[in-house]
Amino acid sequence: MRDKPADVAAYFDRFDEPARLKMERIRSLVLELLPEAEETIKYGIPTFVYNGNLVHYAGYKGHIGLYPAPSGLERFGGELARYKRGKGSVRFPLDEELPIDLIRRIVAFRIEENDAKRRG
Repeated sequence: MRDKPADVAAYFDRFDEPARLKMERIRSLVLELLPEAEETIKYGIPTFVYNGNLVHYAGYKGHIGLYPAPSGLERFGGELARYKRGKGSVRFPLDEELPIDLIRRIVAFRIEENDAKRRG
């Protein structure tokens, strides 16, 4: 098992294209939507924090995993139906284009959800 990366850049350095480029695209998208989001490594993978965990994402041999919490998957379940999913994750194959618009809407939903949680 690999050591935990020190930061997101060190995590990205572990990957070749296309995984690294796709993860960089997800990173850019989240920062475009929410520049004040905190980037960190949690559970050994890149994580954005904003009023709690916002989204996690990770690179694998054949896919990019996105972890938008079960609520994010439930809200967009129909649109995610073509992708393999877990309880809190969805897999985007490396040999396909990322569904950027869908990921954008999932992240926006999670931002709203975490804002509502903060407001109580």
